[in-house]
Amino acid sequence: MNGDVAALFDLRGRTALVTGASSGIGAAVADALEGAGATVLRAGRNRDRLGPNGISVDLASGTDAARELAAQADERVGEHAVGILVNCAGTNPRPPLDDIDDKLYHDILAVNLDAAFTLGQVYGPRMAERGWGRIINVASTQAHRAFGNSGVYGIAKAGIAGLTRSQSEAWAPRGVCVNSLTPGLVVTPMTAAVLADEARSAYFRARAHTRTLGEPRDFAAVAVFLAGEGSRFVTGQNLCVDGGLSVT
Repeated sequence: MNGDVAALFDLRGRTALVTGASSGIGAAVADALEGAGATVLRAGRNRDRLGPNGISVDLASGTDAARELAAQADERVGEHAVGILVNCAGTNPRPPLDDIDDKLYHDILAVNLDAAFTLGQVYGPRMAERGWGRIINVASTQAHRAFGNSGVYGIAKAGIAGLTRSQSEAWAPRGVCVNSLTPGLVVTPMTAAVLADEARSAYFRARAHTRTLGEPRDFAAVAVFLAGEGSRFVTGQNLCVDGGLSVT
């Protein structure tokens, strides 16, 4: 590969914080960023899957948990080290909307939306002060259309789309590119209940132009692109990685 082109995807010297990194898309993104040379701090609920250097955190505990995560990350790498933030933590219990009480409502928002906002408030201004940064927020097809008891998850992911635009407006003039990724139906632990229904699984395969479901590895290259120099003029955007599901 030409050296100038390779440099667009070279993350050596960069430090990334990835939430939801214990499995699924978050784990694949963390692996990809590390493979491109970044120092990666992995955060998630399952300590055993994070490895010895992971940060165990339950973001459903509220904004204090997100602030504590940032404090632990800063303690490990320094207050101004994180230049790439990937908000991938998610939960989607999928109860009918009638059955969602106030506690579950706030728990789902805490993980899927509030944590991304709080971590952005910590790291976005720091990145802007240094004149370089990347924030990648993971959204969902349910941010744009309702299916399968979208409930509060759909509300939160619609919020992620709006948050991405707001963060870009605030910090892109100072070198911080902020974008979101929208997965289609991806084979992860969080979608196990959906995929157990053969009819629904077949439906989503048929809807996708590729006629396939997604895999976590499908997000590796796009994450490296959005985290590096190659995306310096790409901000405020939502990139669908969904096999064409969103345009059918």
